[in-house]
Amino acid sequence: MATQGEPAPALDPDKARDTLQTLYVGAQQQQLMFVGAQQRVRVFDAHGGLIADSDLITDKVDSSTLPPARKPGRFWLTWPPLGRGHSTGAAKAQADLKAEIGEALQGHPVAELRRAPNGERVVSISLPIHYVQDVLGVLTLESGDVDQIITAQRWALAPFILIAIGVSLTSSALLSRFIALPVLRLARAADSVTLARARAISLPDIAGRDDELGDLATSLETMTSTLSERMDAIERFAADVAHEIRNPLTSIRSAVETLDLVTDPASQQRLTDILKHDVGRLDRLITDISNASRMDAELSRERPKPLDLEKLLGDLAGFYTETSRPGEVPVRLLPPESLEPVNVPGREGPLSQVFRNLIDNARSFSSLSTAEHPEVRLGLRREGRQIVATVEDDGPGLPAENLETVFERFYTARPKGAAFGGHSGLGLSIARQVVDAHGGTIRAENVTDAEGHVTGARFIVALPDGRG
Repeated sequence: MATQGEPAPALDPDKARDTLQTLYVGAQQQQLMFVGAQQRVRVFDAHGGLIADSDLITDKVDSSTLPPARKPGRFWLTWPPLGRGHSTGAAKAQADLKAEIGEALQGHPVAELRRAPNGERVVSISLPIHYVQDVLGVLTLESGDVDQIITAQRWALAPFILIAIGVSLTSSALLSRFIALPVLRLARAADSVTLARARAISLPDIAGRDDELGDLATSLETMTSTLSERMDAIERFAADVAHEIRNPLTSIRSAVETLDLVTDPASQQRLTDILKHDVGRLDRLITDISNASRMDAELSRERPKPLDLEKLLGDLAGFYTETSRPGEVPVRLLPPESLEPVNVPGREGPLSQVFRNLIDNARSFSSLSTAEHPEVRLGLRREGRQIVATVEDDGPGLPAENLETVFERFYTARPKGAAFGGHSGLGLSIARQVVDAHGGTIRAENVTDAEGHVTGARFIVALPDGRG
């Protein structure tokens, strides 16, 4: 025990120095990491007085280079005065140490970073020495090699910093080469399409990549190719519209120019009838062109919903029956082959337009039939994963070579006896456009009897089954 006195114990300076020397020298011999040339241990009594110092125990000598000696007979002027800066630093260090010891004497361990009298930074830990609840003194451990430790740690981190810089530069180069530059090429290609210098993006080297950029390039190529095809279709449509409108306009202009030259009332009446016919033909043509132009927007705006196709065909057949005039061909819905609900994912408006076009087309050609009671028949059946609807007439049928071309825009087939200009040639084209948008197919075929004679035409519409 390094204490003395009863009943108020206090630290015995001699025993404290002996105990510190024994512990400190033993720690040096065992080469403990916290005891070295830059460590200093001091013991202070309850009044803050120094009673033991490891520097004195181990005979440490503080050596420093003195300033050059002054030559006699010469006056030296220094500012600030020599030694004042050192005295100020020592005084502050002593004050900081005294404040630290004072706080430790209150019974609280203290750990601080402060300056030593020589200006070096030291890490100081002051621990109160307790005897039961009394504080007999303070044990202070100082490590003066903070700057060396920090410097050593900085040098130890230097390789990692260099490696991090190298990795960053390499990553930046790779990102620029494989990501930034391809994205910039995609942006420039998109700008070219925007500025109408190109119709579509084509970057096969990027699209061939097996990563997200490849997927993006493929999507952009597909999108711009679709837009290019749509633009081509619009251009062809505009050219076809101009050609189709030019015909009735030419006929109207010719009739108007001739009307002033004709004095015969019968001839004037014929010219007037031609004008009325061509105006009606032009009106039908413009109406169908408007419907065809609006159909794309309607298909993209409305989402498919479950649609009862049997109910739709039944409503259409009932509408034609109620609005039919004497002499017009009736429309009849045949009983479905199955009693199960026939649902398809579709849009009611466009699909209704499809079957109205097919029914109107079938009624117009059934009126030329030689059958005693011609009619238009609507059929419905399920084939695998498809719902098949048919529209069948009793007309003269279709030319075998035109079973596919009837779906082309502005195509009109006029059998013998059909009125000229009664069709715009857009109804079947609109029907195929709508059916294709619903993932289905539409085709035409002739109906024949047992002897192989054509007895009518049949249009077959196949749509995906709503049951999947």
